[in-house]
Amino acid sequence: MAQYGEWTQKGATLGEVTAQEEYGMSRELIIAGIEIGTLEYRDGAVWGNPYLRLLRSQLEAHIAAELGAGYLANVKNQAELRVVQKEIAATAKKLMQLQTRRTELEASLVNARKTD
Repeated sequence: MAQYGEWTQKGATLGEVTAQEEYGMSRELIIAGIEIGTLEYRDGAVWGNPYLRLLRSQLEAHIAAELGAGYLANVKNQAELRVVQKEIAATAKKLMQLQTRRTELEASLVNARKTD
Protein backbone atom coordinates (compact mmCIF):
# COMPACT_ATOMS: atom_id res chain seq x y z
CA MET A 1 0.00 0.00 0.00
CA ALA A 2 1.07 3.55 -0.69
CA GLN A 3 2.27 5.68 2.15
CA TYR A 4 0.14 8.57 3.29
CA GLY A 5 0.46 11.48 0.86
CA GLU A 6 2.64 9.64 -1.64
CA TRP A 7 0.16 10.33 -4.42
CA THR A 8 0.56 14.08 -3.96
CA GLN A 9 4.37 14.29 -3.81
CA LYS A 10 6.14 15.80 -6.77
CA GLY A 11 7.75 13.14 -8.96
CA ALA A 12 6.19 10.26 -7.03
CA THR A 13 3.70 9.42 -9.76
CA LEU A 14 3.92 8.93 -13.49
CA GLY A 15 1.56 8.02 -16.29
CA GLU A 16 1.57 4.63 -17.94
CA VAL A 17 2.95 5.99 -21.23
CA THR A 18 5.79 7.74 -19.42
CA ALA A 19 6.50 4.52 -17.53
CA GLN A 20 6.67 2.60 -20.79
CA GLU A 21 9.07 5.14 -22.30
CA GLU A 22 11.21 5.70 -19.21
CA TYR A 23 11.53 2.07 -18.12
CA GLY A 24 11.15 0.33 -21.47
CA MET A 25 8.32 -1.90 -20.33
CA SER A 26 5.09 -2.99 -21.95
CA ARG A 27 1.53 -2.10 -21.02
CA GLU A 28 0.88 -5.79 -20.38
CA LEU A 29 3.52 -5.83 -17.62
CA ILE A 30 1.84 -2.82 -15.99
CA ILE A 31 -1.60 -4.42 -16.20
CA ALA A 32 -0.20 -7.68 -14.79
CA GLY A 33 1.20 -5.75 -11.82
CA ILE A 34 -2.17 -4.15 -11.21
CA GLU A 35 -3.98 -7.49 -11.45
CA ILE A 36 -1.70 -9.25 -8.97
CA GLY A 37 -1.90 -6.28 -6.61
CA THR A 38 1.71 -5.06 -6.61
CA LEU A 39 0.79 -1.80 -8.37
CA GLU A 40 -1.77 0.72 -7.23
CA TYR A 41 -3.17 3.06 -9.83
CA ARG A 42 -5.49 5.97 -10.27
CA ASP A 43 -7.49 6.77 -13.35
CA GLY A 44 -6.81 10.03 -15.11
CA ALA A 45 -7.89 11.76 -18.28
CA VAL A 46 -6.35 14.53 -20.34
CA TRP A 47 -8.56 16.11 -22.99
CA GLY A 48 -10.83 13.09 -22.79
CA ASN A 49 -8.03 10.57 -23.22
CA PRO A 50 -7.87 8.11 -20.31
CA TYR A 51 -4.60 6.98 -18.74
CA LEU A 52 -3.36 5.20 -15.64
CA ARG A 53 -1.33 7.04 -13.02
CA LEU A 54 1.14 4.86 -11.12
CA LEU A 55 3.40 5.28 -8.12
CA ARG A 56 7.05 5.35 -9.16
CA SER A 57 8.26 3.49 -6.04
CA GLN A 58 5.82 0.62 -6.58
CA LEU A 59 6.59 0.52 -10.30
CA GLU A 60 10.33 0.27 -9.66
CA ALA A 61 9.78 -2.52 -7.10
CA HIS A 62 7.55 -4.35 -9.61
CA ILE A 63 10.15 -3.97 -12.40
CA ALA A 64 12.90 -5.25 -10.11
CA ALA A 65 10.78 -8.28 -9.22
CA GLU A 66 9.73 -9.04 -12.79
CA LEU A 67 12.76 -8.06 -14.87
CA GLY A 68 15.52 -8.03 -12.29
CA ALA A 69 17.34 -5.41 -10.24
CA GLY A 70 20.11 -5.25 -12.85
CA TYR A 71 17.63 -4.21 -15.53
CA LEU A 72 16.18 -1.50 -13.28
CA ALA A 73 19.64 -0.17 -12.39
CA ASN A 74 20.63 -0.12 -16.07
CA VAL A 75 17.50 1.82 -17.08
CA LYS A 76 17.93 4.32 -14.25
CA ASN A 77 21.60 4.84 -15.13
CA GLN A 78 20.70 5.45 -18.79
CA ALA A 79 18.12 8.04 -17.75
CA GLU A 80 20.59 9.80 -15.48
CA LEU A 81 23.21 9.74 -18.24
CA ARG A 82 20.78 11.48 -20.60
CA VAL A 83 20.18 14.20 -18.00
CA VAL A 84 23.91 14.68 -17.41
CA GLN A 85 24.65 14.84 -21.15
CA LYS A 86 21.90 17.42 -21.62
CA GLU A 87 23.30 19.52 -18.79
CA ILE A 88 26.84 19.26 -20.21
CA ALA A 89 25.60 20.42 -23.63
CA ALA A 90 23.75 23.38 -22.08
CA THR A 91 26.82 24.32 -20.03
CA ALA A 92 29.09 24.07 -23.09
CA LYS A 93 26.71 26.34 -25.04
CA LYS A 94 26.68 28.87 -22.21
CA LEU A 95 30.49 28.73 -22.00
CA MET A 96 30.77 29.46 -25.74
CA GLN A 97 28.46 32.45 -25.37
CA LEU A 98 30.48 33.78 -22.45
CA GLN A 99 33.78 33.34 -24.29
CA THR A 100 32.39 35.17 -27.32
CA ARG A 101 31.18 38.00 -25.10
CA ARG A 102 34.59 38.17 -23.37
CA THR A 103 36.33 38.43 -26.74
CA GLU A 104 33.98 41.25 -27.77
CA LEU A 105 34.60 43.11 -24.52
CA GLU A 106 38.36 42.71 -24.77
CA ALA A 107 38.27 43.98 -28.36
CA SER A 108 36.22 47.03 -27.32
CA LEU A 109 38.71 47.77 -24.52
CA VAL A 110 41.64 47.60 -26.93
CA ASN A 111 39.83 49.91 -29.36
CA ALA A 112 39.04 52.33 -26.52
CA ARG A 113 42.73 52.50 -25.55
CA LYS A 114 43.77 53.22 -29.14
CA THR A 115 41.39 56.18 -29.40
CA ASP A 116 42.59 57.72 -26.12
